Amino acid sequence: MIQTIRAPRLGEGVEELTIGKLLVAVGERVTEHQGLMELESDKVVSELNSPIAGTVKDILVREGDLVQVGSPLINLETEQTASDRDQQGATGTKPISAPSPNAGASSKNQPAPLHQVNPQSQIPPGGEGIQKTAGFLSPLARKLIRTHGLDPAKIHGTGLGGRIMKQDILDYLEQKEKARLAASHKPHLVPHSTGRKRIAERMLRSMHSSAPVLTVMEADLSAVLQHRSMHRDAFAREGIRLTLTAYFIQAAAHALLRHPLVNASWTDDGMEYHEDINIGMAVALGSEGLIVPVIRNADRLSLKELASRIENLADRARNRALTVDDVRGATFSITNHGTGGSLFATPVIVEGHTGILGIGAMQKRPVVVQTADGSDAIAIKPMVYLSFVFDHRVMDGEGADGFLKTVKDLLESWPKDG
Repeated sequence: MIQTIRAPRLGEGVEELTIGKLLVAVGERVTEHQGLMELESDKVVSELNSPIAGTVKDILVREGDLVQVGSPLINLETEQTASDRDQQGATGTKPISAPSPNAGASSKNQPAPLHQVNPQSQIPPGGEGIQKTAGFLSPLARKLIRTHGLDPAKIHGTGLGGRIMKQDILDYLEQKEKARLAASHKPHLVPHSTGRKRIAERMLRSMHSSAPVLTVMEADLSAVLQHRSMHRDAFAREGIRLTLTAYFIQAAAHALLRHPLVNASWTDDGMEYHEDINIGMAVALGSEGLIVPVIRNADRLSLKELASRIENLADRARNRALTVDDVRGATFSITNHGTGGSLFATPVIVEGHTGILGIGAMQKRPVVVQTADGSDAIAIKPMVYLSFVFDHRVMDGEGADGFLKTVKDLLESWPKDG
């Protein structure tokens, strides 16, 4: 009998999906939970897994197609049981919607959602050695490893629990090829990933649709470091890692309250002021570029809540476990480019935003300070450059400097018990 697999809903409000890479061909036998194709929505790429075993009879879409949620994607031919025939009568066709990541987990009989399968059901006879060596392997990953004769123990898995993903294998093969070509001094063309293409499109659109201007200030982080030293252990006992990023995001959120124009968006008809302060934080994904999960209502969160939210989003971003809703709705963005040693930079404004705040590397530097008697002295201070790129269509230098000065003042006057 023929089973039709349809496009799932990947998140609230998501009605359209783009077909990414097709992972199977017509006539190919697939197992339950095997990857069929990649689905792209906004910044999230998900792998569509087969809810049943069968043979691919028809592939109804092509790579790059834009489809609506619920559209038929693939027809699978399966063996029909007697009970199936009794339930379906003479129709002979039973459509199946691919499982949604948002579906509830209360029913034990529901098919596993995207990226969530039972590892024990995926170990074929004779595959225990690979399973023990590399953790969970999907049928597609196992097939790629066997096809290329790879040792899974040498492949770093970036999925949940160290799971080896298809992209991990492709990255490993790419690195092997690069090493081989470097030894032979021959050029090699590496195709762009889907993520890199999307980043390129968004960055170019932003540069052509805004008037970016850079302003830079430096801040003394002595008060922040003192507060962090006093509270880091208490946070750790609650399982929360207190990073400097939490201080930067809280300072920016409170500065946005005082400078609402920075939290607004330019439209042809006028400025659109946003009621909520939702801050996107850039998370690097290595060769795959970056992704910007969103901290919603950042101005209403305590430092402890911010630190917990930051750690959770960053971990899920690196494990490719973010949902569509996790990366939507930002009104302002922050990028901590200083993690790589950069002192200051000119980040690209996210399309639709008024500005973006860049945080440089913290360095101890000699600075001139004023003593109690009013004289000048040289002191060693932990300093950081704050780079604010703003859209000159929306605001001028005075307003931009006012916002950045507020961020600087908040960081430098952080209360010990705040």
